[in-house]
Amino acid sequence: MIKEKDILSILGEEIPLGASKQINFNIAKLYTSTKVEIPIIIERSNEPGPTVLITAGIHGDEINGVEVVRQIIAKKINKPAKGTIICIPVLNVFGFLSMNRFFPDGRDLNRVFPGTKNGSLASRFAYQFVNEILPIADFCLDFHTGGSSRFNAPHIRVDPKNEKLIGLAKIFNTSFILLSKNLDGSYRYACAKKEVDILLFEGGKSQNSNRDIAVEGVLGTMRILNHLEMLKSDFTIPNKDEASIIIKKSFWMRAKYSGLLHIKIPIGKYVEKGEILATITDPYGKMRHVVKATNAGYIINVNEAPIVYKGDAIFRITKEFTS
Repeated sequence: MIKEKDILSILGEEIPLGASKQINFNIAKLYTSTKVEIPIIIERSNEPGPTVLITAGIHGDEINGVEVVRQIIAKKINKPAKGTIICIPVLNVFGFLSMNRFFPDGRDLNRVFPGTKNGSLASRFAYQFVNEILPIADFCLDFHTGGSSRFNAPHIRVDPKNEKLIGLAKIFNTSFILLSKNLDGSYRYACAKKEVDILLFEGGKSQNSNRDIAVEGVLGTMRILNHLEMLKSDFTIPNKDEASIIIKKSFWMRAKYSGLLHIKIPIGKYVEKGEILATITDPYGKMRHVVKATNAGYIINVNEAPIVYKGDAIFRITKEFTS
């Protein structure tokens, strides 16, 4: 259902068709009484249409997602042929300032949705977002990266029961589509409850910016906007012949020894059972353990930490997938 009106009302601001506007979402203050505000960039066409909400930085140290949204704005992809595009490059400004995944209260913002009016800082923010911003959206794109040193191959995560979203993920057409249930307390969970369609993009790792991952995110966004007839005609999307690989099941291979980790294969590679993926050595040149693939599949996440402990997750490999 399209909710677009001639006047868009958001956070007390009224924005007409054809307008460009940046408003600041004031959520709290620092200890110094300095305001912490989240810039929201709104672009409206003269022609009514859907409202697309594009976000990143729910986890403050996931820079690659922020870079995707930055490029969408800088290249003016966010100026729609019809409808409205709202971009919020950094949702968790607190975490972004400190290069930290969490809110100052120690909570993961992506585990407290839909939030509460009088709860913790993260919960209050989630509550405001869900009640004052999310209802405006017809469709959401949310950009993430792998946590810590874990590098994600570019993929879209969708609920396996939602055929509509699987179809939209195919249109986004990044390397992989990972079928995964919505976690309680997540942004995806809140969108599902509000019956707002959302695609969650994962790619790269935290505290890192990777050009290839950013390109995947930007091009996928352009494909979605083109599908919604919101992408202006002066943009050209490069052809991509390969369809996304749909991942039904995957699991983590874990280190059998502690030591220095030496990765031997690129992210996203299809490997055969028994193929060498890495070696683990001690610092003294006396131990060298070869890590081999336990089954054939695609490597969709790699732990790029230089050292690991026994039991650490090092490779996420697909177990069931379709092309």
